[in-house]
Amino acid sequence: MPVFASGVCHSVCVSEIVAVREEEEEETKKEEEEKSGRDNGSWKKIRERQDKDRGLSFTVSYVERCRQHRWRCAHVTFTCPQVALCHRWVNTIREQLAAISSRPTQLLVYINPYGGKRQAKRVYKQKVAPLFALAGIGTHVIVTEYANHARDHLREEAELKKYDGVVCVGGDGMFSELVHGLVWRTQKDGGVDVNRPEQTLIACSLRIGIIPAGSTDCICFATVGTNDPVTSALHIIVGDSQPMDVSSVHHDDTFLRYSVSLLGYGFYGDVLTDSERKRWMGPARYDLAGLKMFLTHHHYEGTVTYLPAGAGVGEPRDASRCRSGASVDQADSKEDSENADAGWRTIRGKFLAINAASMSCACPRSPKGLSPAAHLADGTADLILVRKCSRVNFLRHLLRHASKDDQFDLSFVEVHRVRRFRFTPRHCHSDSDSDLELDLLDGKRQIFGQICRDHPACGCAPAFSSWNCDGEILPHTAIDVRVHCQLIQLFARGIEEAAMFDELAPACSA
Repeated sequence: MPVFASGVCHSVCVSEIVAVREEEEEETKKEEEEKSGRDNGSWKKIRERQDKDRGLSFTVSYVERCRQHRWRCAHVTFTCPQVALCHRWVNTIREQLAAISSRPTQLLVYINPYGGKRQAKRVYKQKVAPLFALAGIGTHVIVTEYANHARDHLREEAELKKYDGVVCVGGDGMFSELVHGLVWRTQKDGGVDVNRPEQTLIACSLRIGIIPAGSTDCICFATVGTNDPVTSALHIIVGDSQPMDVSSVHHDDTFLRYSVSLLGYGFYGDVLTDSERKRWMGPARYDLAGLKMFLTHHHYEGTVTYLPAGAGVGEPRDASRCRSGASVDQADSKEDSENADAGWRTIRGKFLAINAASMSCACPRSPKGLSPAAHLADGTADLILVRKCSRVNFLRHLLRHASKDDQFDLSFVEVHRVRRFRFTPRHCHSDSDSDLELDLLDGKRQIFGQICRDHPACGCAPAFSSWNCDGEILPHTAIDVRVHCQLIQLFARGIEEAAMFDELAPACSA
């Protein structure tokens, strides 16, 4: 429908209308309060004149695009010459909105009050709840009280048939809880044994919404393009749907976890392990742990076997990016890891980092992410192998995550698009043994021995690294990872092209 604002006419899709209401609905309540005790003759005459004009206007609330991929809820009021015409407009718009089956009417909302800056409850109450109420969406809100509260509730207690979707207000950890709870419940109801790596999983029917209120909110940034609670709430209201791959991680025949963004061994695993000892520092612990692990510069030896994705899904170094409506994401990508064992390939070596990205892993600090061309829903992951190299070269690789340079255009970095991979570790060495030793009076001592207390001055190095699985440490290092195509659905539409935001209003206020 056409919308007029500030002398400019532009069209708004019915699907992006949030709500419509007659002005009378809001004004009547206020007037009744003001008129109480003032019902004299003169007031009656004034009220009669107002009643003639009442019902002649209605307000449409709709999605307006701002800069940096943000959305906001804008409002425009229309005036009609007749009351009947006003009613007809309102009823027609409401009927069309009701006919959009993808729009949710009941949501199950989980709020993590402890994540990030502990602002989740305030964010939901002030920015999200009013929008849900405006759109007529009913909610059942649960404030989580302990780790994995949301996961356990979804597994056993939640009456999922009552809802059109589940929403988390928190960070990536909270989203992971919902994924684990919802996927586990779906497989249990379908009689699927999740401990079998070869088992094909059943896709979840309920969509998941993310209201960002965490430290990094990588998932939200990679699927919407911004970490803005209002934008995410509007994507939920209009009923957007974005399929998303999920990787299952097994050790032998035992299920470990699901991953939706990053699996990291070596550098990123060590950073997470060290940062867990410094949780009291808040988000700053990641920067300190990252510096510390960069200085220790451990490399790990092991064997990686992988099943290439094959033709039709592009390459990790393609110039294309995962954007809203991307054809590769909408293609009927069937998992073909059962093609034959002959397709498996093997790489052995010493690695500083082994990363598997199921999405770009973009965030405000790294706008391109670890793998800029990774797609959300093509049934593949980008396997990034960073071989042993000097600190200077490794720093070059890390810095490219925040630049426009091709981060894979380095001789010690290789990347493969895969549907499945396995890793078997061997042992670990530290460069400190060769180039960071000092001949001191009391014997040989590492220069960074006093900085890194968990790697003592005697030169001992950890036998293995740890796997960082979406911010959680896995208990095993030998793993089998399989990508399940479009296992879950999000209330999102992918990152829209920048052209849709050109010549728009100034950046939306927080």
